[in-house]
Amino acid sequence: MSAEPRSRQETLALRKQLIGSSCKLFFPEDPVKIISAKGQYMYDENGNKYLDCINNVAQVGHCHSEVIKAAHQQNLALNTNSRYLHDNLVDYAQRLSNTLPKKLCTFYFLNSGSEANDLALRLARQYTKHEDVLVVDHAYHGHLTSLIDISPYKFRNLEGQKEWVHVAPLPDTYRGLYREDNKNPATAYANEVKKIIDQAQQKGRKFAAFFVESLPSVAGQIIPPPGYFQNAAAHIHSAGGVFIADEIQVGFGRVGKHFWAFQLQGEDFIPDIITMGKPIGNGHPVSCVATTKEIAEAFSATGVEYFNTFGGNPVSCAIGIAVLDVIEKEQLQLHALQVGSFLMELLNQQKAKHPLIGDVRGVGLFIGVDLVQDQKKRTPATEEAAIIVTRLKEEFIMLATDGPGRNVLKFKPPLCFNAEDAKLVADKLDKILTELEKREA
Repeated sequence: MSAEPRSRQETLALRKQLIGSSCKLFFPEDPVKIISAKGQYMYDENGNKYLDCINNVAQVGHCHSEVIKAAHQQNLALNTNSRYLHDNLVDYAQRLSNTLPKKLCTFYFLNSGSEANDLALRLARQYTKHEDVLVVDHAYHGHLTSLIDISPYKFRNLEGQKEWVHVAPLPDTYRGLYREDNKNPATAYANEVKKIIDQAQQKGRKFAAFFVESLPSVAGQIIPPPGYFQNAAAHIHSAGGVFIADEIQVGFGRVGKHFWAFQLQGEDFIPDIITMGKPIGNGHPVSCVATTKEIAEAFSATGVEYFNTFGGNPVSCAIGIAVLDVIEKEQLQLHALQVGSFLMELLNQQKAKHPLIGDVRGVGLFIGVDLVQDQKKRTPATEEAAIIVTRLKEEFIMLATDGPGRNVLKFKPPLCFNAEDAKLVADKLDKILTELEKREA
């Protein structure tokens, strides 16, 4: 006999009793209890269906049958560490290498994006023999101590900035230092990188890396101007450092035009290290670091083994291969481009209609709607953003906010999100914005 299912309130009471209070819930005033999910939909204990617009972990859709099947079949045969030879490890590395520039040909497998970024930091420091790291403002690279130190989004509220960390302006052309009226924002923002490097070098500092999200997400769904990475990379290379592209939020076809978000910068740009996580396993804990032979060999030269108990195990690799298969078979990269373009079009129609929308920016199914109280001053409409997200939840749509002002509605849905879903969200958003504007009139 199975126990009676707990009520939502019973589950909430147990969570408050047993789980650390810093582990936050969505909608803390009225949290949702989710008991199942499929594709781009999630279901609560009462059978209500929610459209999931924010879960970029379930890249190919929640509980995809092909991914589940791959995990189950491999679990029936073997799951162990990577110290034994197994085809899944090399097959998966080979499949990933086919999506990347030839230069990025050496792989390390791990369990989380934070682990991947921590290893990338170690690789950079070992290769360059330098310590200092340059990041962009409002960046978030993970929850390990080493990564809190290079995440302004976190360290500004904790112990502050370490002397070996340097923060460049966020390359935001809507509310940043150089905006859409600048003739060459890519060069202008890269010159800020050079300025910071030069100032630090005058104090005797030496750079290991420029560490940047290919599309800054927590910072407010930012699209760096094309050419910025090339110029910034030239500056960090001149300082003896390497360029690390954090693809943890945005890789694996999400941007539509390309498989990797760093490729939006142009064919002539190749990072020295890239990190992958979140969508790589469609909900299974997998991550990866890809780098050059030279950097990998410098890491090996210490004579210290790199071993990760679960990284690269046969089950994780089987799942990773299945995710790549589904992206290819279901043409999800092209789908992301087409549906994302349609959603952007619908959101821009709303922008023309509603003064609360200051900016709509994005690529593929990575989209931000920047809400403002004043179109000219671009004052963040934080309170209104919170109301919209709560109201959308009441309409059974899951959306969330990001950005320093918590005023940017972020769209990062599973890639199976379709045109009908896009239309539904845009219509509901239109209705809620109209209500808000009437209330404020």
